[in-house]
Amino acid sequence: MSESPLFIQSLEKGLRVLESFEHHESMTLQQIAQAANINTSSAQRVAHTLERLGYINRDGADKRYRLDIRALKLGHPFLANERLLQSAHTILHRLHQECEESVNLSIPDGNEMVFVMRIPTFKHIPVYMPTGARLPITATASGRAILAGLPPDECKRILNSAKMVRHTPNTTLDVKALAAIIHTATNEGFAYAAEEFFPGDINVAAAVYDENRRPVAAVNISVPMPRWDLDRARHELGPMARRAARAISAA
Repeated sequence: MSESPLFIQSLEKGLRVLESFEHHESMTLQQIAQAANINTSSAQRVAHTLERLGYINRDGADKRYRLDIRALKLGHPFLANERLLQSAHTILHRLHQECEESVNLSIPDGNEMVFVMRIPTFKHIPVYMPTGARLPITATASGRAILAGLPPDECKRILNSAKMVRHTPNTTLDVKALAAIIHTATNEGFAYAAEEFFPGDINVAAAVYDENRRPVAAVNISVPMPRWDLDRARHELGPMARRAARAISAA
């Protein structure tokens, strides 16, 4: 299929270069080309343009490219103006006061969940999870809550296409086992995951729905082991996450 004449390839390359810094603190020109899957000549032109505009820089003797503070401007309008986040802000803070644990809001993007709001606990030092961090939809309670809210055929299609990676010894890789966990989440109104992405982490989550009853986000409560076990988290925190998600859905 031919590309639309409206598609601007140079813009696509520029955005691809910016996205390539997600897993790299700094890169050489050759590494940028490889990460963005473009040739070195294109990488040089894109990097020069982004450097002139202030989105990347080459500070330091090594002359490696790094993101600059101006890159934050690309995501800020979404965080500042998205109505879902504005509706969730007060409700998440109330949930945090109720459970006194780390509370998060994430949004699905393909086969990943993107953290868009996080209120950490004061009881311990939590894992560093900056806004924009991405976690696999299959290995997190938030992702499973989203999957539980989708039509069965769509959920099955995502499970069959998702790349299963063992992040910890407890990561569930069997599709049938995942489907059973998601079925339980559908019945209970919240999902769970125990040490499936981060060792020592238990999390429960419930889906936020839009006016068409489609899951668009997930409220997540994350707690550490051994202070919590899975049964207690499901019994005490699952209903809290479910109530908060319903409140955001109705807002």
